Amino acid sequence: MNPHVRDVAVPNDWDRRGLPGWAYHSPALLELEKEHIFRNHWQIAGHVSDIPDTGDYLTMDVVGERALIVRGKDGIVRGFHNICRHRGSRVVAENQGNCKNALVCPFHGWVYNLDGTLRGAARPRSFPDLDKDEFGLMRLDLEIWMGFIFIRFRSGPQPPIAELMKPVEAEITPYQVAEMVPSWGIWTQTSPVNWKSVRDVDNEGYHVAMAHPALQDLYGATYYDEPFVGGVSRSFATYNPHAGRRWSVKNYVRIAPQPDRLPEPLRKAWIYYGIFPNNVIAMTPETVQFYQEFPLSTGETVLRGAIYRYRDETREQAAARYLAYRIDRDTMAEDVQLSVWSNESMQSRSFAGFYLSDLEYGVRTHHDHLRRALPVLNLESAPDEKDMANLNDALRSQF
Repeated sequence: MNPHVRDVAVPNDWDRRGLPGWAYHSPALLELEKEHIFRNHWQIAGHVSDIPDTGDYLTMDVVGERALIVRGKDGIVRGFHNICRHRGSRVVAENQGNCKNALVCPFHGWVYNLDGTLRGAARPRSFPDLDKDEFGLMRLDLEIWMGFIFIRFRSGPQPPIAELMKPVEAEITPYQVAEMVPSWGIWTQTSPVNWKSVRDVDNEGYHVAMAHPALQDLYGATYYDEPFVGGVSRSFATYNPHAGRRWSVKNYVRIAPQPDRLPEPLRKAWIYYGIFPNNVIAMTPETVQFYQEFPLSTGETVLRGAIYRYRDETREQAAARYLAYRIDRDTMAEDVQLSVWSNESMQSRSFAGFYLSDLEYGVRTHHDHLRRALPVLNLESAPDEKDMANLNDALRSQF
């Protein structure tokens, strides 16, 4: 077990109840979540291999914010708000691409250098002299850890990424994640649920035996969860070399190499690291992936992620990666259905709230993190929507 699990308190009845049902369909709460949960916590934007060359960029639109990540002429990866300083247009409109040697706003043609400084406004004589830094693109907090690009729209409560991820750094290091390259690019899809319902399903493995036949076939009773402590959780399993009731599983365990770069305990391991509030980094011997979710409304969520592979992968690794993808694809579809069933119950007057198992560490401790950030979630009954923000501020001031 990961040593950081020792800090977990014995669960009590409040923990078992989970969040109240009203929290899953309150527009006022969603606005507080955007401000205090999503904008001021680290988010994975992608991987350095997604933007390998000068002028390569990624964009990400979430919770009313627009991020632009670009590699400069000096090779440095920087993050900016994708907002022109003239009229607020997107500086680049595509999700991913290359802007050669400058960023040119498509609205009026303001030009920015790859380091974000203003190169010049269109028809500059129609403006006073513009300071190149003052009118440059607004910076985002950006850190790179193990090749993953983390951004933050506002400074917030989380420490630097290297500090946050310190408890799992030694375990992840042998995978050489920073040297990996994209498999198929960044994907997105939408799901008709509140974002917390997505996370509630993903944060526990209690349901694996019943709801995920492929995963149960693959690793069965070896799976265990560890709770969120300090913003990071961990789930671990090793696959069974005798598994094979399902085609993808049978061929995966037959083909999957056990790479020498990994220590023996990790050569058959599937590991999931949760990063509060909504990010997961998942490792298998042949791949690494990230996935996350962002609210579009109280009842719609966008899912986003990407899979990365070794640049020098063998044919066996490529086949194992494909089979692991098939297993994950089925698992994701099953989780989406589970999240829909759970989420729709929140609208029923008969919903009496969660009552969580001792095995549902991840759900309980994720909810605890949410309550600390938004103490209004400690209220069993829904506050008035108009008073939600003020009440939350008042409760925050008591801590």
